[in-house]
Amino acid sequence: MIPIILDIEASGFGKGSYPIELGIALTDRTVKNYLVRPLETWLHWDKQAERVHGITRELLDREGREVKEICREMNELLEGMMVYSDGWGFDSSWLSLLFYCAGMKMTFRLETLTRILSEPQMNIWDRTRQAVLQEWGVELHRAPIDARVLQETYIRTLEAVS
Repeated sequence: MIPIILDIEASGFGKGSYPIELGIALTDRTVKNYLVRPLETWLHWDKQAERVHGITRELLDREGREVKEICREMNELLEGMMVYSDGWGFDSSWLSLLFYCAGMKMTFRLETLTRILSEPQMNIWDRTRQAVLQEWGVELHRAPIDARVLQETYIRTLEAVS
């Protein structure tokens, strides 16, 4: 089974940070990407985080989608499903904030990716991930790319240990 992977980029990591981009790698290996238009009350912005992910506040104001629209679409897409994240501690709080601000409940569950990794998979995870990054010629820290790289790494580690 190919897991659904969620990755989130945020305005920073400190108090007051919020989600700005969500990437979801689906079981058919396609990826959904959501740029989030920040709410007026979301003021935190870390320039160092911006340098890492390359997403500007101006881009979000111009191309970001409304929080309620994103939550509605995610609920429809993922209803009743389990979704996995490699940064569950951060991602679960940002996802909860997104749905709280939308006034909606999630119709899917978020779990840590390590929950479905075997010890042999964990042992080869880092080098497999590096191989995927090298082969694909991509850089991390954009949510859709990160989600797809994590999913491919999972698939390859599972194949390697099976």
